[in-house]
Amino acid sequence: MTELAELSYALDTFYFLICGVLVMWMAAGFSMLEAGLVRSKNTAEILTKNIALFAIACTMYLLVGYSIMYSGNEGGILPNLGFLIGGENSVAAVTAGGDDAPYYSMRADFFFQVVFVATAMSIVSGAVAERMKLWAFLAFAVVMTGVIYPVSGYWTWGEGWLDAMGFSDFAGSGIVHLAGAAAALAGVLVLGPRKGKYGKDGSIHAIPGANLPLATLGTFILWMGWFGFNGGSELKLSDVVSANNVAQVLVNTNAAAAGGVITALILAKVWFRKADLTMALNGALAGLVAITAEPLEPTALGATLIGAVGGAIVVAAIVGLDKLKIDDPVGAISVHGVVGIWGLLAVPLTNGDASFGPQIIGGLSIFLWVFLASLAVWLILKAVMGIRVSEEEEYEGVDIAECGMEAYPEFSVANK
Repeated sequence: MTELAELSYALDTFYFLICGVLVMWMAAGFSMLEAGLVRSKNTAEILTKNIALFAIACTMYLLVGYSIMYSGNEGGILPNLGFLIGGENSVAAVTAGGDDAPYYSMRADFFFQVVFVATAMSIVSGAVAERMKLWAFLAFAVVMTGVIYPVSGYWTWGEGWLDAMGFSDFAGSGIVHLAGAAAALAGVLVLGPRKGKYGKDGSIHAIPGANLPLATLGTFILWMGWFGFNGGSELKLSDVVSANNVAQVLVNTNAAAAGGVITALILAKVWFRKADLTMALNGALAGLVAITAEPLEPTALGATLIGAVGGAIVVAAIVGLDKLKIDDPVGAISVHGVVGIWGLLAVPLTNGDASFGPQIIGGLSIFLWVFLASLAVWLILKAVMGIRVSEEEEYEGVDIAECGMEAYPEFSVANK
């Protein structure tokens, strides 16, 4: 029995780590998606934001975030303040048997959770692209990944008050995606739209991205990484039930993404009279966000329908936010925020243990906490250091102003 317990522990730990690696690969997906959907003069800066935010997320979550998220009292509201990530499971604890015996490494748990934090922060970078100062963004990343995200994470996955209420979010439609979108919305409202995006007469001017092949590659990378995002959230693989659950989760994740693409593409054709690639890409991501709150309980067809609704919602949300003059270059607020809400509300449709009351309260609580805390931080940063580049720097591109280099120097005016 001891050898079997050790083997199961090793297998589950390895599975957990590999899923974490897949989620880490989503950082590349966000980078490519955002680099493809911004103008060429802003590419180097958005890539700098993505690699820097990942490093900051990993460091801040190591220093304080993980402890805040997982050391609070059960059912509580205020987390405990602690540092670093604690000890590792002993051999004796693993082989003792019983329901309390750990079945994966604590280091694997930290690694899996830290890449989720980075994912939430990545959502922000695309929404504020092309006009935010690099160092203001990175300063916000410190607070978001070290404090803001871990607090609402404690309420839910850390066994805080929302978990005690019965809030259900399997892999983070609300905990990760809605939280990232709430922080992004606060930043966008303080920052304002890009110059030339909205006319004084109320007109909306499209600002196309520079590299749609790159954006498409980024979407496929995110689609692939999502198998680790949702599959790893099963937490276990080493028994028949868990293995079957993981397989169902991956099938449903894939089905929802496909449903999102198809619906978004058809709706774009009907609405705009064209097959809009960017809507199809966001439709895939919307389907993935929608199924993330409950990827286990639906049938594969049910998951397809949940993703399809997400694909329809994201098209309407992108158009709606534009009419409200909320400028989001990559559609992150619509994909991760509006569809994240749908994902939470869809859980009781297939999970008999969930109900709409806790789902609504949980979604509102996560949104309000992250939005208001982020708004306060953005306003402080605006007062202290400024968060928006000058109009001249925005016109020339933030690559030169913020990074002193261009992603595509052979295409610059100076080299022609």
